[in-house]
Amino acid sequence: MNRIEDWRSRIHEIIFGTETPAGKTFDVLLIASIFLSIIVVMLDSVAAINAAYGYQLFLLEWIFTILFTVEYLLRLSCVERPWRYAVSFLGIIDLLAVLPTYLSLLVPGAEIFLVVRILRVLRIFRVLKLVQFVGEANLLLKSLKASIHKITVFLFTVLCLVIIFGSLIYIIEGEANGFTSIPKSVYWAIVTMTTVGYGDISPKTAFGQTLAALVMVVGYSIIAVPTGIVTAEFTQRLKKRTGKHTCPGCGLDSHDSDAEFCKHCGASLSA
Repeated sequence: MNRIEDWRSRIHEIIFGTETPAGKTFDVLLIASIFLSIIVVMLDSVAAINAAYGYQLFLLEWIFTILFTVEYLLRLSCVERPWRYAVSFLGIIDLLAVLPTYLSLLVPGAEIFLVVRILRVLRIFRVLKLVQFVGEANLLLKSLKASIHKITVFLFTVLCLVIIFGSLIYIIEGEANGFTSIPKSVYWAIVTMTTVGYGDISPKTAFGQTLAALVMVVGYSIIAVPTGIVTAEFTQRLKKRTGKHTCPGCGLDSHDSDAEFCKHCGASLSA
């Protein structure tokens, strides 16, 4: 019994640990394998490569699938609550990383969904010790949530504009120039305002081209609005979080995060 527990402990240390050399090596090899398996799936979707190396790619795919299956089973076997891990985010991703290959035996083409494996590289956050930035990520998420109403109003305004511009270009150009309906004209307005410019449909008349130029200028004017809204909210929340580091006496705000007194005038930063 002790041997089994020792084995589980050792496997857990290698698979889930990042402090030991073995754990770091395992994570790096796992991430490399994930990227290689994604490359195999992508290459297999190219007709010319599939025709020349289809069998080799098929074998590689199954090799990666078997390796990931063994890894998934080892993860389940070395944790205290396998079901809890199985229903966790990373546990579900681990399962989805191998399931499509087995489903492809029943449903042809299902293996294309193996690109979901790229989500498993989220484990790189543990390897590179990026967890320390989770606080900043939460701050950004809170800023996005706080800005949702402003962004909704902005998107509603943009929606009104593209409907107006689309209707105008439909009236000006008409079906003869490719604007066969208002919805298609609104599509043109969206493509033009966002400066994507597919070019599949474009105005031919002088009035239509003038309107297109106006739509482009408006697009450049408003494209940075959502970024400004979120940035303003983010800056405001950042100031609140670090407000104690702004000196109430002289206003200096370039203090260290653990400073208690102003380095310029000596006033207490917690006042």
